[in-house]
Amino acid sequence: MPEDIDGLKHTNNTVYVKWCEQVAWSHSVSLGLDLERYQALDRAMAITHSEYDYLQASREGDEVVAGTWIVSSDHKLTMTRRFQVIRLDDGVTLLRAAMRFACIELSSGKPRRMPREFLEGYGPAVIAHDS
Repeated sequence: MPEDIDGLKHTNNTVYVKWCEQVAWSHSVSLGLDLERYQALDRAMAITHSEYDYLQASREGDEVVAGTWIVSSDHKLTMTRRFQVIRLDDGVTLLRAAMRFACIELSSGKPRRMPREFLEGYGPAVIAHDS
């Protein structure tokens, strides 16, 4: 989108962050854990750390796809997601990223153990990886 292009004529780095957030939410929803479920459980997975490796630039008109997968979970408090953004016309990876999340109680903002519903939703989605 034109508003995503910065003065250097490529997609602004903050847009990649937005894409990662959007694809993470999409994945969470596909696992049955949407915002309404979070609110009903008074729990959420909050980002505690993120890393972005910008490998190549995308430009206006490029079609890209973003993906995410969960690579680790302690099945108590934390989990880690990885992300990849690929330009479709040549298959080039534009971004690799990782985010660490901690389970919090929405009403207090304090860390809390993952409820059963999170373990049942996120747990089976963990894909083992080599560090």
